[in-house]
Amino acid sequence: MNWAAVEQAFNDAIERGVMPGATVVVRKGKEVVFEGSFGWRQLLPQRCPMQLETVFDLSSLTKAIATSVAVMMLVREGKLRLDDRVTRFFHNFGVHGKTYITFRHLLGHYSGLAAWRPYYEQIAQVERRGRVNFVASRGAKEYVYEQIHREKLEAPPATRTIYSDLNFMLLGEVVEQIAGVALHRFCRDRIFRPLGLRATDFVDISLVRARRLEPVPEMFAATEVCPLRKRLLIGEVHDENAYAMGGVAGHAGLFAPVREVDRIAAELIACFHGRSDLVARPIITEFWKRHDAVAGSTWALGWDTPTAGHSSAGSHFSSAAVGHLGFTGTSIWIEPARELAVTILTNRIHPRRDNEAIRDFRPLIHDRIMEVLDGTN
Repeated sequence: MNWAAVEQAFNDAIERGVMPGATVVVRKGKEVVFEGSFGWRQLLPQRCPMQLETVFDLSSLTKAIATSVAVMMLVREGKLRLDDRVTRFFHNFGVHGKTYITFRHLLGHYSGLAAWRPYYEQIAQVERRGRVNFVASRGAKEYVYEQIHREKLEAPPATRTIYSDLNFMLLGEVVEQIAGVALHRFCRDRIFRPLGLRATDFVDISLVRARRLEPVPEMFAATEVCPLRKRLLIGEVHDENAYAMGGVAGHAGLFAPVREVDRIAAELIACFHGRSDLVARPIITEFWKRHDAVAGSTWALGWDTPTAGHSSAGSHFSSAAVGHLGFTGTSIWIEPARELAVTILTNRIHPRRDNEAIRDFRPLIHDRIMEVLDGTN
């Protein structure tokens, strides 16, 4: 396979400022057929080259490869059913018309909950009023959960698709409630360590504070010069709500290098084909199937599928593909039947989040990659 056009596309994109740098792994079956690192993991205060081992803030990929997998495991163990109402676990959640919301609604983004709320602003205000070190504390996380339980709906359940961080914050809470341990402990013990992943984890800010631990900057791709925190973020979660919740949340907070994200993809593909029991085959088949509860929705459960005509996956992935994007510039797309996976991690929000050139780049680079795989380049 000749990957020269793919390499050139990455180099051209970096030259045009689409993103400072990128890493990529392309999998076909049990083999990695292409991998590469391009550009810079950091531009400020000095340029530092990208490496395949560079660890990225995965942002919303957390939803797909951590929280959704954790829920799959709980479903397999009979501790949670997709059509259980959320009120089974959180009795006060049913206010304001939320009584009939199920976990299937949350995973498929048709619960009717809002896309986003600036909970971090409320938490900062509580701290300013005198509650010392409230930001990024366990108390702040509980505060967010309580606010979600009290939320009013944007739409009645199962009537409208709203891609919602709140859905996955709530799913993170239910994992913790059922498992009796924090989300990052569950994912580390049940997913990441069994797969031999050494650099994939959440960064628990409470431990950073209590033990005076600091992430090693040389390991990480830098993200934004954050206007709120007034510093360059390296090894510190970018998402403001995840930060305010202590760095561990169901919607964002996971960090990983590209090869380890690909390792998770490979295991999930193996589960889909019955070669692994990390997740039962019928369950992952159910999660990876596009559901039609809301007309026009492209969502499966915890994962997206390509939107015909203008998908970030480009034009060569089938409608049976699954994937997810992350705000920081990350993405994964999987073609389960063909056992293909393309993982691309970029730091497109470094040093500012308003660089949106990656929207045009994503379909282009996926088309280039698939053309090589299909022998049409």
